Amino acid sequence: MSILVTGGAGYIGSHVVSLLGEVGKDIIIFDNLTTGRKENILYGKLIVGDLNDPAALEKLFTENKIDAVMHFAGSIVVPESVENPVLYYKNNTENSLNLIKACIKHGTKKLIFSSTAAVYGMPESGVASEETPQNPINPYGRSKLMTEWMLEDVSNAHDFNYVALRYFNVAGASKTGKIGQSTPRATHLLKTAAEVATGKREGMSIFGTDYNTKDGTCIRDYIHVDDLAQAHLDALAFLEKDGKSQVLNCGYGQGFTVREMIVAVEKYIGRKLPVVEGPRRAGDAVELISRAEKIKKTLGWTPKYNDLDYIVKSAVEWEKKLNR
Repeated sequence: MSILVTGGAGYIGSHVVSLLGEVGKDIIIFDNLTTGRKENILYGKLIVGDLNDPAALEKLFTENKIDAVMHFAGSIVVPESVENPVLYYKNNTENSLNLIKACIKHGTKKLIFSSTAAVYGMPESGVASEETPQNPINPYGRSKLMTEWMLEDVSNAHDFNYVALRYFNVAGASKTGKIGQSTPRATHLLKTAAEVATGKREGMSIFGTDYNTKDGTCIRDYIHVDDLAQAHLDALAFLEKDGKSQVLNCGYGQGFTVREMIVAVEKYIGRKLPVVEGPRRAGDAVELISRAEKIKKTLGWTPKYNDLDYIVKSAVEWEKKLNR
């Protein structure tokens, strides 16, 4: 039996592959390497392919007995989704449907889906539980929510169970120091700040300083990538014990503003970063913080790295190593 990890050469997927390898799972990574890197893969067998290729999917499922799927492959940049929504509905929604169809055809009954807190849009309180109405404000969030709906309907119609994990803002790098955020031209705030801190970028921008927050900048719930990766292994264990389909938030339940994150990086490196204040960016919510009691109760997930200074340190130290 094998675990299929789509997008397993990417940022989050590679951290999950690493944990799966450490516990001895048989892993197949299916990745088109558009943003992923072979160097990120520490365990398993890489098959280079695209979810938009039905023949490649058929070959993949025919030649391997796949017990469960972890689905990370997709596009994730919010402003890009506003500018090019068709790309997001193709890469995130259509390609997910191709994968789901292959699972049903070949009898793979378990899937863990990389979803997003962007499905909530702009909740009135700024805090979202799994019961908060889903009202995404950008094509990225909509494309992910549509996949959640497909999974729900397929689960109701077939012997098929899934866990959709709604990520809040993922940050940091592996405690092993071997992998981290390696995506070229990444737009994540901490990744950008780490690139500036290590001299790979000349400066960075704050997109919007007039929001109704304590310092005028957006607020997000940042979760360390190792804790998020562990949530996927906990979800797999849950499904292996015949757990039924679930949608679960993945966050720490606390928020930091953009300015606070930049200050945390400045504190770690001991100097100011060159920062330019700019206008708001299309598709950004003002505040988005998780309520994550359900995942702890359902999966027994226990985060270990809920410390902003550690998250910043791991990100900056990884950036120092990257592309040496």
